[in-house]
Amino acid sequence: MFQESGQKPSIINQTQDLAEKTRRWLRIGIDIPLVLAIITLVMFGLLMVYSASWKFSIQLGQPASYMFIRQVVWVVLGTFAAVLLSRIDYHRYNKLMLPAMVVTYGLLIAVLVLRDTRLGADRTILFGSVQPSELAKVVTVLYLSYWLNNHKPVLNSLSLGIIPMLIIIGVNAGLVLLQPDISAAATIVLLGGILFYLAGGDMKKIVFVILGVLFFGGLVVLVSTTGRTRMLDYINGLQNPIQASYHVQRSLEAIVKGGLFGVGIGRATTKFTGLPVAPTDSIFAVVMEETGLLGALLVVGLYILILWRGLYIANRAPDPLGRLLASGLTIWIFIEATINMGVMVNLLPFAGNALPLISAGGSSLTMTLMSFGLILNVARTNNGVIPERRPTSAVVDLRGRDRRGSVSRSGHFTNPRQ
Repeated sequence: MFQESGQKPSIINQTQDLAEKTRRWLRIGIDIPLVLAIITLVMFGLLMVYSASWKFSIQLGQPASYMFIRQVVWVVLGTFAAVLLSRIDYHRYNKLMLPAMVVTYGLLIAVLVLRDTRLGADRTILFGSVQPSELAKVVTVLYLSYWLNNHKPVLNSLSLGIIPMLIIIGVNAGLVLLQPDISAAATIVLLGGILFYLAGGDMKKIVFVILGVLFFGGLVVLVSTTGRTRMLDYINGLQNPIQASYHVQRSLEAIVKGGLFGVGIGRATTKFTGLPVAPTDSIFAVVMEETGLLGALLVVGLYILILWRGLYIANRAPDPLGRLLASGLTIWIFIEATINMGVMVNLLPFAGNALPLISAGGSSLTMTLMSFGLILNVARTNNGVIPERRPTSAVVDLRGRDRRGSVSRSGHFTNPRQ
């Protein structure tokens, strides 16, 4: 009796201490579910890169652990950059956006001038260690977020709002398309449309822009040999998987081998027998072969968790700029993951997108971690404990919708604290 009664205060005190620690983390802007999802994907990514890259490293004339060690270095550098970005108020970055865009243009032009051709495309500089198209995606989101926030009064004006925005998006997407990197160019255009909508752009103008993009995108696919080949392979693969591209065929082979529970970490064979670029673009196929359908569903679930928490943070940002930044970066990361996984199972036409936080590659990993730093920056600027609400409300309220789901025409973002 005495022992049992003596234990109760201890349990209560431990519970209270845990609750106080949780509140303390929330006060400084640490979204625990988001951070845990990031850490889990990074650690799992290191494990999968170690498993998938040793033969690839040897083929490059390097030690078996070469790509894994590089990935660890990029994780450390990316984490440092993310922590730094999360600590500096995002409003201070406004003056840096124009120089960042100019640097991005310069790097994209350098890619076309240097012509460091790898895997049939000119996408890298500095001996393949830097891929400026990854920077272009993030800078497009950042620049447009600040630009749209500063031009809200003229956002729906054709000459002052829409045409300048299309020029910003078009130059970035065009330089990327010349590499050629069709999927990255399409991602940039898609992100521009999403941000314009979230900033309060008129739906009629958005539909007009989308139709124009689809028209010119179709012309690019017809004119581009790469785009035409990928689209034909995709259509043939939908009709009969045996007629899909070689890359997709080997990916589907890995998925079939993995089954429900997988063959075990490090025991996949497809990565040794012809699966192209197993540590990078094809790493999700390795994940499915080694961890099976259950492991793949866990990865998908973590990306969905990231989407939910990112939009959760965006919906509670202290101002419209924070909402654009958090929602734009979150949606970009989710789009990248969706495209990569969709391609590997032939649900989408082939694209060279990396799987965020998992694929080997310093540019993608660093840009993704820095983006998470900015998202956590928005969470940190949102002073106090974030009130719990239904997860779906984060999506509903991003454009200023009310409980009935109608769109405010004046509207643009409203502060939930007011």
